[in-house]
Amino acid sequence: MNKINNRQTLRDLKAGQDTFPSSVLDWIARENLWNIWVPKKYGGLESSLTEGLAKLQGLAQIDGSLGWCVTLCSGANYFVGNLSPARAASIFSEKPNNVCFGGSGAVSGIAEKRGDAYEISGTWSYATGAPYLSHFTLNAEIYENGKPIHHSDGSPKVLSFVLPKSAVSIIEDWQSMGLKASATHSFQVEKVLVHQEASFVYDQFYQPHPIFKIPFAVFADLTLWVNYIGMATHFMEAGKGLKTGNLWGDLEPQLHQVNQQVKMYADQVEEYITKEQDISGEMMNTIHHQASHSVKELTHSLISVYPHLGVKASRTDQEIHQIFCDYFTATQHHIFTK
Repeated sequence: MNKINNRQTLRDLKAGQDTFPSSVLDWIARENLWNIWVPKKYGGLESSLTEGLAKLQGLAQIDGSLGWCVTLCSGANYFVGNLSPARAASIFSEKPNNVCFGGSGAVSGIAEKRGDAYEISGTWSYATGAPYLSHFTLNAEIYENGKPIHHSDGSPKVLSFVLPKSAVSIIEDWQSMGLKASATHSFQVEKVLVHQEASFVYDQFYQPHPIFKIPFAVFADLTLWVNYIGMATHFMEAGKGLKTGNLWGDLEPQLHQVNQQVKMYADQVEEYITKEQDISGEMMNTIHHQASHSVKELTHSLISVYPHLGVKASRTDQEIHQIFCDYFTATQHHIFTK
């Protein structure tokens, strides 16, 4: 088995490929990267917010697909905190390093209640890392006796579910210009019966660890934000190999500033959860606004620089071209586009 011992080797192993080779997947498992946020009692790294963010940013700086895939899949493994302890233990009891959740946040199917079980059917798009997943997560509208169940306010009842890979059919439809090895395919479930313990509510936690006290919206904002920073930094590294001078006068200080912003917000969030204080809606909105704004600024800078890098930067066999495509594929994620 190939040993991966430096960043450039890791980049070369997957450059231009549509999926990660087995050597990269083995490295991810050895480093236990799917389980950045998973408690140690389930075989995870149990990283703090600041530790995990630094790790994700470093991976994105190595390669966009690598950072994006580990971020989204480790973010799905974060749902271990939402599962009943018995269910979590049963999933992570054997080879926890190879447990990899992923799926969709869309409500694209139905779950018909049948006693203490649900029969699930539907099709969901954009499951990052689909070929690498051991379990798929999905959201479904709850039905009973053929009719949708509603809450008292009239809204439909929706539950999230974790299904084993064997219950899912992958639809290989990821044809994007970038983040190719993230293999963000769609998947389909057809009349699969699962016990109610396979369901969970994303803001209801069973684990006491500080990381699970962070509102999921804040967790999502920060973990994706560092991916854009990592890819933009990688873009500058590769671009300086093509053109030096004052071309980087805007991007370099921007990256320094945004790194300081992320650190400030991560430290604040950790301080709040350590003191068991609630994170206010105002703070959540501030973090989201700053993340959205900084990504827009980074995007503008990359667009401004790219036309001055020469025709070599447009070649599909060049690292800078892959980074550009990865970054601008990532900007299409809905989290910062609204």
